[in-house]
Amino acid sequence: MPKRAPARRPRKAKPGTKGLDPAQCRLERSEGSAAEAAEAVEKAGGCVVGQYKEPLGGHPTLLSILPIDKIEPTPFQRDLSDTHHKRLADVINKTGYFLDPLIAVLAPGGGFWTPNGLHRLAAMRRLGAKSITALVIPEREVAWQILALNTEKAHNLKERSLEVIRIYRGLVDEDGSRPESGFAFYLDQAALVTLGVCYERVTRFGGGAYHPILRRLEDFSDESLRSALKQHEKRATIVLDLEEKVAAVVKKLKERGLVSPYLRSFVVARINPLRWIKGEPPPLEDVLKTMRERVAKFNVEKVKPQDLAGAAGPPDDET
Repeated sequence: MPKRAPARRPRKAKPGTKGLDPAQCRLERSEGSAAEAAEAVEKAGGCVVGQYKEPLGGHPTLLSILPIDKIEPTPFQRDLSDTHHKRLADVINKTGYFLDPLIAVLAPGGGFWTPNGLHRLAAMRRLGAKSITALVIPEREVAWQILALNTEKAHNLKERSLEVIRIYRGLVDEDGSRPESGFAFYLDQAALVTLGVCYERVTRFGGGAYHPILRRLEDFSDESLRSALKQHEKRATIVLDLEEKVAAVVKKLKERGLVSPYLRSFVVARINPLRWIKGEPPPLEDVLKTMRERVAKFNVEKVKPQDLAGAAGPPDDET
């Protein structure tokens, strides 16, 4: 497997050297895809109250008011938090203002998708709102870039993995013949695809213990999305089989009175052969096979409380 070059962060630019001046952001009239988006807003019963070129890339953006029943969350973002959207509804209700527009794109079957506004949308619906403010982006591919757009928000591993696998399945539905490697930017890490499948199958899967191994050994391939997904699903099956055996060892350790929030990570670290491998590591399937063999021979009687003192990694309840 060829080594992947580390991603480079862009250098800090000199102030005032990139993007558009305020006057250049004025969009007198919409054309092409922007005009089609404006027509879709009007057809849905909404209205475009302003339009401009966003100041960094100059992309047309339509400030719009949409009927709230014409916009839905994308099917591949994080799950709704009942507590969060109720608190948000309470705050919006007390202030009397909705000041944070959703991002919206045209949905495949009509209407609009929001890739980033699930909780705001649910909060406004809870309040009985008729309409909602949205920045309508003519390019629907923005919906696939939600992970990149959400870098400021603290997604935990489970949320990130589930978003990635949902995006992945959406891409397969659109055109599964495209190469997986072409969507590395949208999907962030190949490991998150495999972990996403694991979380789909086992909600309380402790992926944090396995993430470093998968992240080191998995990379995006040039195979088609449809074919590559089958490989991720196969690996997920192997990982979940390994997790069953690891969980059995953790249970035995607890029965011996050993208590630590890092028991799973401790066991996984003990059976992980990558600790001793220098240079090019073996394929992921071989590493997982070795780990299954080692966990089957794991002797819980040899583990002492002091062995756990230096244990680290994600706690067992970290997902």
